[in-house]
Amino acid sequence: MKKVVYVLLVVMMTMSLAACGKKESKELVMATNAEFPPYEYYDGDEIVGIDVEIAGAIAKELGLELKVEDMAFDSINVAVDSGKADIGAAGMTVTEKRLKNVDFSDSYATATQVIIVQEGSDIKGVDDLVGKSVGVQLGTTGDILAADIEDVTMERFNKGTEAVMALAQGKIDCVIIDNQPAKVFVEKNEGLVILDEKFADEEYAISIKKGNTELLDKVNKALKTLKESGELDKIIAKYISAE
Repeated sequence: MKKVVYVLLVVMMTMSLAACGKKESKELVMATNAEFPPYEYYDGDEIVGIDVEIAGAIAKELGLELKVEDMAFDSINVAVDSGKADIGAAGMTVTEKRLKNVDFSDSYATATQVIIVQEGSDIKGVDDLVGKSVGVQLGTTGDILAADIEDVTMERFNKGTEAVMALAQGKIDCVIIDNQPAKVFVEKNEGLVILDEKFADEEYAISIKKGNTELLDKVNKALKTLKESGELDKIIAKYISAE
């Protein structure tokens, strides 16, 4: 009899532990690359920016606490795919290549890829990039699109700031990067300018593990609520003034 009771206790404890193991997390883990102002960047020891606030608002809609993990840009979707992060938000554009590995939410912002050059450069537009050395941040849209330019020498950097620094030092001919961080980089580096001609237009979205339709639907529903309430526009306007 004692043996039977003991076995029952072991089974009950095992089931209890299993139930605890299955307890849903109270966090929404966001993978990002905090080198992309004003979308994500460090303010002291804290990561702030448009994407962080939008993800925070989504987490609130889902009844969760946001946790932000900083990593290399090309590691973000790897983290999402492996389950180490729930979402990826880093000024990320939806591309066919990325869609092979992750799903994407509805778009929450429209952006432009631009070209940064030194003042006096002979590069005046996209057609002048042929045969030039182009700096990009590894794994970004600029990296993907610039690779299609004829006879271009690609110089890939882990951070956008590193690419801009190389340009300022005359090591490369130009940098292709998103418009908003480009403005910040040009303001901080005398002698650099953004060309008037756009390189490409794109839309930002949040990456989610492929096949996780439950989370995807929840994120899209939260985004819709934030758009309809005007909260999304309010967050973006906080960091980007109307031009």
